[in-house]
Amino acid sequence: MTDDERGSRVFYQLMKHVLLGPLLKLLFRPRIEGLEHIPEEGAAIIAGNHLSFSDHFLMPVVLDRRITFLAKQEYFTGPGLKGRLTAAFFRAVGQIPVDRSGKEAGKAAIREGLGVLGRGELLGIYPEGTRSHDGRLYKGKVGVAVMALTAGVPVVPCAMVGTFEIQPPGKVVPRIRRVTIRFGEPLDFSRFAGSAGERAVVRAVTDEIMYAILRLSGQEYVDEYAAVVKAAESGPSE
Repeated sequence: MTDDERGSRVFYQLMKHVLLGPLLKLLFRPRIEGLEHIPEEGAAIIAGNHLSFSDHFLMPVVLDRRITFLAKQEYFTGPGLKGRLTAAFFRAVGQIPVDRSGKEAGKAAIREGLGVLGRGELLGIYPEGTRSHDGRLYKGKVGVAVMALTAGVPVVPCAMVGTFEIQPPGKVVPRIRRVTIRFGEPLDFSRFAGSAGERAVVRAVTDEIMYAILRLSGQEYVDEYAAVVKAAESGPSE
């Protein structure tokens, strides 16, 4: 482990247990359901819905284990003081920037995620690929299935409930309201071992993961990608 990695882990624990974690628990009083479904050791994927920027902070503080998220690269490249502070925070807690543009973006995300799983750690991922702009649950991208099948690890579905109401897209300061975080039973896809390269299989596995999230969250489901719907609703650019 490098000095940077050790420093990141120390900062993560400091933020979780001393600085940020206790404050978030005090303000939002999260109801936690199904925490027993998180493996005590070994690699696993935590796959959740994504309703708010607050999700990045509220889920990790309720877990006993460290979790690493694949975070969009824009969090590391924002302008001004806010951008620098956000980038510093995400780097310090060991989050991994992923470039979501270009043909190689998906492969890069999968490669980084498999590295986390290969170290026997928890990987957090939002299969929708972006925050929901309207509170609905959208079609999942297949990267989560490729990683689960390639690494041979379980997937724990997770539902954030109430985070859209406290901080919808565009709202900087979240409202102080209670939220619920639900974890479902781990999904075992060992029956599909060796099938990570089969399109029909990874689509089916992804859909099973999204259905598990849907059952936990109670959201309305949209069988389209969130980014496509967002683009269509925003209309043609001038």
